[in-house]
Amino acid sequence: FDLMVMMFSHIMAEGTMFVYSGPLSYVMNEIIDEFNASQDHIVVEQEYQKDASNVIKIKFASNEVPDIMTTYEQGFVDEGKYMDISDLNEFWDRMSPDMKAACTDVSSGNVYRICTNMTMAGFFYNKDILSEAGYTEFPTEWADFETMLETIKEKEPDVTPWFIFGSEAWHLGHLIEFLPHGYIKSTLGAVDAKKAFLANDQDKLQFAAADGPMAVFGEDLVDLQNKGLINADVLTATNDNCVQDFANGKVAMFSNGMWALSSVLEANPDMADKIGFAPYPAYMPNSKPVVLSAEDSGYCISATTEHKEECIEFLNFLFSPENQKKYSEVAKAPSAFTDVDAEWAPENVVKEVNAALKSAANIGFTNEKPAGFSGDDAGRMVQELLAGQYTPTEFAEAYEKAWTDGMAS
Repeated sequence: FDLMVMMFSHIMAEGTMFVYSGPLSYVMNEIIDEFNASQDHIVVEQEYQKDASNVIKIKFASNEVPDIMTTYEQGFVDEGKYMDISDLNEFWDRMSPDMKAACTDVSSGNVYRICTNMTMAGFFYNKDILSEAGYTEFPTEWADFETMLETIKEKEPDVTPWFIFGSEAWHLGHLIEFLPHGYIKSTLGAVDAKKAFLANDQDKLQFAAADGPMAVFGEDLVDLQNKGLINADVLTATNDNCVQDFANGKVAMFSNGMWALSSVLEANPDMADKIGFAPYPAYMPNSKPVVLSAEDSGYCISATTEHKEECIEFLNFLFSPENQKKYSEVAKAPSAFTDVDAEWAPENVVKEVNAALKSAANIGFTNEKPAGFSGDDAGRMVQELLAGQYTPTEFAEAYEKAWTDGMAS
């Protein structure tokens, strides 16, 4: 029989997946081909989807659920869509305790997914460009950050200060996860923030408040757009545009996670020593810079699969130290397994990342979002904000309504 594994092509859609294109596509196809050739009773097929958050809903509704999935949402956990894999000690005994904790559902205490990697997200920046603008350190406060962008624009008019590839909704959804949600996570603490998200506790979340994290985020983003400090084609720009322009020295910085490294270094290997990495500057009063430090590349087994043992057999193969070393080095992300020794990034980048983790509040992904309001949906709202369809206050109010409606759906 065939074992269907559903892979999604967009970066970190819903916080659990790398881009399965370019080098990562090759390594995953290679591992799957090796597994299929290693035995004669299972054939793994990889389904490649771009619009993860919507396609998986259709799959669930039509009872065409893959045996293994790489998307994860709290709403689907609550609906019993994923198998409880808390007892798979052959995996957990090898895993970093922090990463197992990150995979654990805060409501039930059970585990419904296995991550293979850790990832970090923040600002990648070109050290040479910042140095030419007079900066040896990345600002930690938003006002200073904006001043830096203005200085770059003034001194280097041919360089885009901050490139945002806004045609891809997941990327804008990540800005919400890392900035307004990041503020909430850093101020409430990881566990209390998860509880507030799950309970839709607006007294703590303050999504619709005129001076809350969503409205201030909207104000800051529109301000940068109006001043020309982000790319003018923000609503049509793609990830590929960003990678190429950054690799060619036309972009000072962009927001993304470690999964972006492989594409940048493939486009220009000489960038390895020029890449800096920094936390997101504090943008709310009395707040801290934040950096994502989270579980990544997660796998869930369908609760309705008739092939649990076969799923585990494939995952055992995929999670072997030799395959995970290969995967981590191509993905440019450290392994979550303690027995995997991978050279996942150039030494310079590893030092930059470690320094960022020490200097800022470490936050995780917002996996506690409602199933009826995905990260892609949130990103589309940011597209509408940048298109002038909302004022920042209206954006914040609409976001709170969409989140609350999603909780009820």
